Amino acid sequence: MHEQEVEIRVVSSLREINAQDWDACACPEAAECGRPDDPFTTYRFLSALETSGSVGAGTGWQPQYLTALIDGQLIGVAPMYVKSHSQGEYIFDHNWAHAYERAGGRYYPKLQIAVPHTPATGRRFLVRPDFEETGTAALVQGAVQLAQNNNVSSLHVTFCTADEAERAAGMGLMLRKTQQFHWENHGYADFDGFLASLSSRKRKNIRKERAQAQAFGGTIRTYTGDDLKPEHWDAFWQFYQDTGARKWGTPYLTRRFFDIAQETLRDDMALVLAERDGVPVAGALNFIGGQALYGRYWGCTEHHPCLHFELCYYQAIDIAIARGLARVEAGAQGEHKLARGYLPRPTWSLHWVGDPGFQDAIARYLEAERDAVDEEISVLTEYGPFRRAEVEEQE
Repeated sequence: MHEQEVEIRVVSSLREINAQDWDACACPEAAECGRPDDPFTTYRFLSALETSGSVGAGTGWQPQYLTALIDGQLIGVAPMYVKSHSQGEYIFDHNWAHAYERAGGRYYPKLQIAVPHTPATGRRFLVRPDFEETGTAALVQGAVQLAQNNNVSSLHVTFCTADEAERAAGMGLMLRKTQQFHWENHGYADFDGFLASLSSRKRKNIRKERAQAQAFGGTIRTYTGDDLKPEHWDAFWQFYQDTGARKWGTPYLTRRFFDIAQETLRDDMALVLAERDGVPVAGALNFIGGQALYGRYWGCTEHHPCLHFELCYYQAIDIAIARGLARVEAGAQGEHKLARGYLPRPTWSLHWVGDPGFQDAIARYLEAERDAVDEEISVLTEYGPFRRAEVEEQE
């Protein structure tokens, strides 16, 4: 039935794609007013990035959305961008770029299939139900063909699912394994239930940190949906600018992104604010998925002991437990998360390089890196805060 010819097209703006058609591929589980499993590949999120100028001209993220059609029906899409740098990706290839250019090559531009500025795992080849095999194959092959036809150095697919990684690796893409720290909900009734799974020393440390944070002199509240107001984003923009300037030089998201988010994304977000006398002094922004809470941005105008841990990690656990979510993904890097109940978990990306010699060198590197990541995950898990029986059960 699905052996028909698949047409691949590239469009430079989401305005050229019907929102319902995109979401039928990206989040079919939300068709009956449900919550998307992945909030970041929805039309409304990607459109907010584009409309706000957080991607597009001058950002180094030029949209080139990949689409697959059968008889005019959209059966698959992929959020693809032409990149002129490697910022905002969180799967670092700076060393590859330097090596390639030292050898006389031109690494940029490259093609990137990803959610910009977002190190969260999710499907990258977004295919309608019943077209998974045909649509995924067409999108993978189409992306590689576009890279070849345009003589770009490379194609990268970051933070894809394990299933996508296995399938695309079988089609010739190189597989990269990295790791993040995730908190997993093992049916905890409340935060105390989670604490009971920890060793005594770690349990005491977390209680001490929460008490220190709560003593900052104000209150901590979580806002979502209609409780979110424009003035909350005025405060959070200050936090975000400060953090963005220190981490990346300039913030990735524009101020307009948060205005659009207030209109179209507020049901997808949970903003945790520390307020004193009604004035926010720190905040952490989370996105709500169907199975996970995704911690994204943090910032403050005042520094207080352990307030970062409270807003970013412990409040996120509280939200996940209250909503019955399976896990919290707290973003890239950060071994300090380990002591707070976030264990290392593998993440995946896929890579194609046009130059055969360079591809061979990267393939050897990735093989060694996968072994190192496996060892690191094993060692870090051993040093986790859970009681021994709990660790063995989670494994």
